[in-house]
Amino acid sequence: MRICTLYPAATEIVFALGLGDEVVAVSHECDYPPAAARLPKITRSNIPSDLCSLDIDRVVSSTLAKGASLYSIDLDVMRAAAPDTIISQELCDVCAVSNEELDRCLEAVSLAPDVLNLRATSLRGILNDIASAAAFLDRNEAGERLLSSLRARIQAVRDKTQPLPYRPRVFCMEWVDPPYCGGHWMKELVEIAGGHDGLSVDQKPSVRIDWQQVVDFAPEVLVLTCCGYDVARSAAESELLLTSPGANRLPAIQHDRIYATDSSAYFARPGPRIVDSLEILAHIIHPDVFPPPKDANAFRRVALAEHLRAGAALAPAE
Repeated sequence: MRICTLYPAATEIVFALGLGDEVVAVSHECDYPPAAARLPKITRSNIPSDLCSLDIDRVVSSTLAKGASLYSIDLDVMRAAAPDTIISQELCDVCAVSNEELDRCLEAVSLAPDVLNLRATSLRGILNDIASAAAFLDRNEAGERLLSSLRARIQAVRDKTQPLPYRPRVFCMEWVDPPYCGGHWMKELVEIAGGHDGLSVDQKPSVRIDWQQVVDFAPEVLVLTCCGYDVARSAAESELLLTSPGANRLPAIQHDRIYATDSSAYFARPGPRIVDSLEILAHIIHPDVFPPPKDANAFRRVALAEHLRAGAALAPAE
């Protein structure tokens, strides 16, 4: 096969199934495993990279409202790769190239590969997508081995958290400015990891919420899972919280339980590492029960309370 993947999760699934050597091109965001980062990049983002989060939200909303694509396909790379198999997604136009853009480009280069679209909106859906990809690529045995391992790890987390008497209020924040709650599988991950997220929407896209909802929920743990951001960028975004009304009343800020994560690598990728995301979240919520993740760079605790103690200027509590 000559496989092209247009979505980081798809790339990770294909490599996990043992077909990395047959991948001929990947999206510009595909950076894991390391071998994938060295492959030709077939897509590019149409969003300027130097924008602040508020401006990114404006550009994304405006572009989608016009029916335009946030990503482009490099036709020269497509011709050179000549894939006979493509794996993409039809879950979110913000996450990867749209199907309309893909169809247009395939017609332009006169290619008619087999195409599989991933569409998971839940943890079970992600596992089903892996099974679908394994069947699509004729790797059913490898798929079952992978799924068996992932299911065992999920169950191990569930077994530890089910008897816990304390389930803190957790807010997984997908965007800071403006504030967005978690969507799709995030609420499920929090519940399995031993927390309670009363703001996320289950199995639906994340949505913009009013900041007062966050203040009223009073999260004890706030996890920045900003879509497309690594730990450093998420940590920088966290300081915006201090300018929000009532931020000084949030238990998560008062007790230094704000965590910046590498959502680009984990929480926003519905592939095999979504189980790593669950284990990371379990450690963040219950560090006395779960060990730190293997990837020491997966998250960072952000000490915003230091700003409070230092008398940093905050927006009024009202």
